[in-house]
Amino acid sequence: MKHTFFKSLMMPALAAILLATGCTKKIDDAFANPNALTKQPVEELLPGVISNMAIQHSANGTLYGPQNDGLYFGRYVQFWATNGTGNQYDQMGDNFINRSDILGSIWAMHYYGMGANISRIIEWGTEEKKWDYVGVAQAVRAWGWMTLTDTHDDVILREAFRPEQLVFKYDPQPDVYEEVKRLCHDALANLSKTGDGVNPARLAISDRYGNGGDINRWKRFTYGVLARTFNRVTNKTIYQPDSVIFYANLAMQANSENTNITWSNTGGTGTYSFWSPFRGNVGALRQSKFIADLMSGLNGQFPTGNIDPRAPYIIRENPNGTYKGIRPNKGSDLLTSVSDRPDNFWGDAFSVTAAPGSDNGARYIFKNAPIFPIMTAAEIQFLKAEAMLRKGDKPGAVAAYKKGIELNFQELRTNYEASVPTARRMTDAQRDAYLNNPLVVPAAADLTLSHIMMQKYISMYGWGVTEVWVDMRRFHYTDLDPVTGQQVYREFAPPTGIDLYTNNLNKWIYRVRPRYNSEYLYNVDELNRLGAFAPDYITKECWFSKP
Repeated sequence: MKHTFFKSLMMPALAAILLATGCTKKIDDAFANPNALTKQPVEELLPGVISNMAIQHSANGTLYGPQNDGLYFGRYVQFWATNGTGNQYDQMGDNFINRSDILGSIWAMHYYGMGANISRIIEWGTEEKKWDYVGVAQAVRAWGWMTLTDTHDDVILREAFRPEQLVFKYDPQPDVYEEVKRLCHDALANLSKTGDGVNPARLAISDRYGNGGDINRWKRFTYGVLARTFNRVTNKTIYQPDSVIFYANLAMQANSENTNITWSNTGGTGTYSFWSPFRGNVGALRQSKFIADLMSGLNGQFPTGNIDPRAPYIIRENPNGTYKGIRPNKGSDLLTSVSDRPDNFWGDAFSVTAAPGSDNGARYIFKNAPIFPIMTAAEIQFLKAEAMLRKGDKPGAVAAYKKGIELNFQELRTNYEASVPTARRMTDAQRDAYLNNPLVVPAAADLTLSHIMMQKYISMYGWGVTEVWVDMRRFHYTDLDPVTGQQVYREFAPPTGIDLYTNNLNKWIYRVRPRYNSEYLYNVDELNRLGAFAPDYITKECWFSKP
């Protein structure tokens, strides 16, 4: 009764207000909801989404994207190590003890940097029939889900992107992979649409620093994500090499179709590469002994006796003009002579950690505004080669394998040669001699997994950290090649004993904890369910690498 009476008193007054439109506007203006969602043009949302695929700063300084996490993953796969000793990440450690946001950048990228922005592009783009924007957003989200789950295993899927929710349930990795596949197929359907609000010229502006609005390149990227997804499960009975081959054939076939991120190089922090001198984040890192030996003919897999012509493009020489590197957590232990110690990635002496004032001495992806690959045609050929070899098609496998190497040579000469001293640039004769060496490109009958995975490792050096870490975990770092009886990653030596992080309990790292500054503060019950507070949680295998 009381409520009925109150309603009867209020209704006439409310009616009077509603009739007075001028008053209504004043009330709306005076009491606007500060948290109300304001619709933005999808054209303005897409650039930030694409930049997150490499790295981006948020307004509060949080780093989004795989480059920051790559600083640490690169130590797990031995792309590089610090030039000193006692670094927990050189020891395959993690961020748990420090209670920091380190190794939380991919998490932040997917849920915060891209999250709501992608959701709005899909929602508003669908309303406006801008199918090209919807398709690109779905493709990037699929890639984001894959990058995220490959890093953390179980993640928040079904309850993700709910702003009203404070705690969330986690979903298992197979469910995430299925979502990746679904999104890819939805993306391909939308990217194939024309008419309505589709406008290639408009997309090209929003996508200026990605694929340049090229729908074909976005389709090939999406097929590449599918090829990666199907190749993840090589250790399982559900593995289908034909599916990998099918999608690889639809993905990028030439370097002109690669998905790259570029920087505007306009003076702001976010307009330079995260690994550039301007940003100064890799001052203490030096190339590993593993990559240096692989490039200089000292690794048993490619004992060419000669330096790989690509070496001066991607790693650094020392004062002797040769290529050497350091072991994780060992500093310069084997490099007792200063003349044996390689320059840093910016071209200064081994001992120098401060960034130079310019990038004149830097090369490859370590310049201020390099081309930064997200997926390349070379990678796709190595995926195809592995699938064909596992299927038993050795002639097809060796053809794809050789093409992958050729594409990598071409990519380096096209995109990164300007920063290499003239005397160190590869010649056609050097390239041809390398490709014609039977120790590098064997007869089809002699091709092994080691050949494929080690060349893939070289081709993705630096930029492909997350993918290489997936590969190494698929092979449990030291699995043997069934043909040769040697490690697939021949002579790769993960840390052991005192060089392995104490909390790992003598095991290697296989996953990263969920982001500390959100999950360990607010989602404690779910983390307890997962066992994510255990000191050795990071050593638990992800689903994809298990039999």
